Amino acid sequence: MIKIYHNPQCKKSRAGLQYLKDKNIPFEIVEYLKIPLTEKQLEKLLAKLNKKPSEIVRTQEEYYKKNLKGKNFKDHEWIRILLQNPRIIQRPIIEKDYKAVIGDPYENIDLLLK
Repeated sequence: MIKIYHNPQCKKSRAGLQYLKDKNIPFEIVEYLKIPLTEKQLEKLLAKLNKKPSEIVRTQEEYYKKNLKGKNFKDHEWIRILLQNPRIIQRPIIEKDYKAVIGDPYENIDLLLK
């Protein structure tokens, strides 16, 4: 089953969701702002993405610009920051089995569907 980590207020996240709908692919929506990820869930997702925590940060977010830009953090610190500030996580993230992709652009989702 495909999962989409989704923020309904985000245009890019809505585009990823619509892409899945248009392809008639069954999926589960995870609204991670309403039901926050646990540390273990985020670590597993990062492993499936094959990315470090700092690589999934939305650097255009105001919180990042005001509080994090130019600072160096270790991976475990980034994980804590992401869990406390989930709005700065890139979205949407699409997960299937043992792999995940950031669905921006939404065509990246095709990498999971092959």
